[in-house]
Order: sequence, then C-alpha cells, then structure tokens
Amino acid sequence: MNTQKPQTAPNQQNIVLDIYQSFRAMPIWVQVWVVGILVPVNMASLLFVFEPGGILIAFLANIAMLMNLPVMIKDRGFSKMMALSHLIPWGILIAILVFAPLVAEGNYAIYLKVLLGVDLISLAFDFPDAVKWKRGDRAAAGR
Repeated sequence: MNTQKPQTAPNQQNIVLDIYQSFRAMPIWVQVWVVGILVPVNMASLLFVFEPGGILIAFLANIAMLMNLPVMIKDRGFSKMMALSHLIPWGILIAILVFAPLVAEGNYAIYLKVLLGVDLISLAFDFPDAVKWKRGDRAAAGR
C-alpha cells in the first residue's frame, strides 16, 4: 500500500512564493510605487475604454505590465528584464499623449495627464534598468 501523499503542484506554489519574496526584497519605496501608483494608474485605463482612443490607451497601458508575467515566472521574481516590456508600449503611449493628444474632457482628461506623468517616471527608471540588464545584471531582486 502506497502511503505517500500525492504532490500537488509544489513548483507553482514555490514560484508564487519566490515572486512574492523577490517583490518584498525590493526597497519599500519601489513596492509602494508599484502597488500603490504604477499598477493602479495603468489599470485605471480600463475605466475609460469607451472614451476617444480609450481601447488603445488601455491596451498600451496594460500590455506592458502583462508581458511581465512570463518574465516573473522565468526569473522566479522581479528582475531588470521587466523594464524591457515597458519601453515600447509605454513609449508609444507617451508619444500619443504628447504628440497626438486625444480629445478628452473632465475626468478622462485629468486621467490622461496622470497616466502620462506616471509612465514617464516609470520609463525614467526602466531605461537604466534595461541597460543594466543588457550589461548582465540579470538576477531577480533578493537573489
């Protein structure tokens, strides 16, 4: 009789724990920035999909973050490779907001200004991180 317990996806549980521990290993200000500002502001684009250009804005704002999921799984945490996925979508998003401003009024107009500011700040961190990753700094935070 086999008395061993069947294994229930221990790798997935470990990956989630590794990603969480890597996130927690980053400086507190980065954790607050990511969870309190960066992710919520970009996800808020989903509230404006019926505004002019709203679907494109929501796509560009969120695809940059969604592309980080495979990176986090591959690296088992938060690495500088994550900066790469922000460069093109948020670069295009910023170009649209600066050089081809959308017709926007009220809360949507305010939101687009906030989104522009947040993603500009993010890219200011992402460009140096992308360079560091290219030069070989590939370890996930906390490793």
